[in-house]
Amino acid sequence: MPKRLRLTRRTNIAMTEDGYRRLKRFAKDSGLEEGEALSFLFENFDSVMDEETFGHRLRLFNAELDARKR
Repeated sequence: MPKRLRLTRRTNIAMTEDGYRRLKRFAKDSGLEEGEALSFLFENFDSVMDEETFGHRLRLFNAELDARKR
């Protein structure tokens, strides 16, 4: 039986509530733990992101970031 991925790094992260809910939903839907889901997303970042919309979404997020922090 193959071993599960060994998670060797633990990082405290700050996430928005919307982002955390989406991470939990993705992890549940894919059968992964939350840390495994994050590892999958970052290890496969280039193939899972849509390059056409990434820049636009990032600009929108940055524009709303100050308002979200209040």
